[in-house]
Amino acid sequence: MKVTVNVECSPQEARAFLGLPDVEPLNDYMISAMKQRMEQNIHSMKPEEMIKNWSSLGVTAQDQFFKLMQSAAQASMNSFGAKDTK
Repeated sequence: MKVTVNVECSPQEARAFLGLPDVEPLNDYMISAMKQRMEQNIHSMKPEEMIKNWSSLGVTAQDQFFKLMQSAAQASMNSFGAKDTK
């Protein structure tokens, strides 16, 4: 027997029903603290350096993804070729 129950409620209602704590005030505090730190440190940041660092991470991740796909394709071709010889 299979039973499906659909419940429509807000995230706040779900947290209250499950007995989970309301973390919204903590989240608001953390966001405001992060904003204050960013505003204080924004003058010492150099946009050129930030973009250079971010783009190098993107290129590295892109290269790793390409190598992963290439090795997966080679592995599938090798297993496909091995099945044909049997």
